[in-house]
Amino acid sequence: MSKKSITIIAIVAVVAIVFLWGVGVNNGLVTREENVSKAWSQVENVYKRRMDLIPQLVNTVQGAANYEKSVLTEVTNARTGVESAKVDPSQLSEEQIKAYQQAQDKLGKAVASTIKVTFERYPELTATAGFRDLQTQLEGTENRITVERNKFNEAVQQYNTKLRRFPTSLIAGMLGFEKKGYFTAPEEAAEPVEVKFDF
Repeated sequence: MSKKSITIIAIVAVVAIVFLWGVGVNNGLVTREENVSKAWSQVENVYKRRMDLIPQLVNTVQGAANYEKSVLTEVTNARTGVESAKVDPSQLSEEQIKAYQQAQDKLGKAVASTIKVTFERYPELTATAGFRDLQTQLEGTENRITVERNKFNEAVQQYNTKLRRFPTSLIAGMLGFEKKGYFTAPEEAAEPVEVKFDF
């Protein structure tokens, strides 16, 4: 074999190795990005469950008490805000997730204040089986939200780590892969919770 043939074979081999490496990097990032999208779908599922339970909570309370319109309006407005805060799963930027999280936190606070007002003003309602069951479902849903948000953050961490590691970082940007955002605790989460019993 001539030197020219050996050089051509060596160049073809290097190009083939680089190509196969690029395919492997792309496939690895696609797999991790799909895991992020799957985890995001689960986050949306548990938030949707909470959204579906809210009308039941409102109907239960309305059916058993003369419900205050201001609290109902707060819950309804927060629910509408959540419905308008849509996130494109292919993007999942930190800004989009923060806006989505703020809308969800506002709804969570409205639901919590609804339950608190209900307990304080209508203690007889808390004894009804329907209200207790609904409260249990809401508590379970809040726990599911926490679990799914943690799973989402783990998937994002794996994806972002793979994206930033050398040598993947060399071609990830060229292939169109971008860093994904995390769910973070709201600022007020750092404050201690005040526990009060109003009898």
